[in-house]
Amino acid sequence: MVVDAAMASKLLFLRKLPRLLKPLPLPLSSSYSIRRLRLLPLEASRTGTNRWSPAARNFCSRPLNLADGSQGPAAIDYRSVLQEDEFHRLANSTIHNLLEKLEEYGDNVEIDGFDVDYGNEVLTLKLGDLGTYVLNKQTPNRQIWLSSPVSGPSRFDWDQNAQTWVYRRTKVDLLKIFESELEQLCGEPINLS
Repeated sequence: MVVDAAMASKLLFLRKLPRLLKPLPLPLSSSYSIRRLRLLPLEASRTGTNRWSPAARNFCSRPLNLADGSQGPAAIDYRSVLQEDEFHRLANSTIHNLLEKLEEYGDNVEIDGFDVDYGNEVLTLKLGDLGTYVLNKQTPNRQIWLSSPVSGPSRFDWDQNAQTWVYRRTKVDLLKIFESELEQLCGEPINLS
């Protein structure tokens, strides 16, 4: 059996491919950087041969410089992070309360396509052409996430002192955001407290 040089090169590459695709262990550092990647195949010009060259990339998240006056997230006090069962109790209570009040609100407003749905721990509020709200729990972070057609995505943490879910960047209450945005969109006030 005669094998030409191009075929031999491809066979060699295919034999080495499983080793190249194995994930590398990440270094235990807080800089989130990857210092080196495995050898990557680089195509030679038009000769049809393959060359192997070490490729190095440095992907690094730099710390935020908040000294310039820009607003960033408030620091997390990890002593106040909720236990998982307490998180579920508070989040479920909030979501079920919202579900009931939004269903009542739907009876008072005349919006084509108004629909409230709760399934798989996700609350969806459809306002027809006005947009859709999606609210769900993020257990690993102990947060409630909201996707809003008005304000975009937000992540809310439980504020023990205020006894409510608060967006750390702006200190705004989840229920207050819903109240103000729904009144803005639908023209009818709503009280979610």
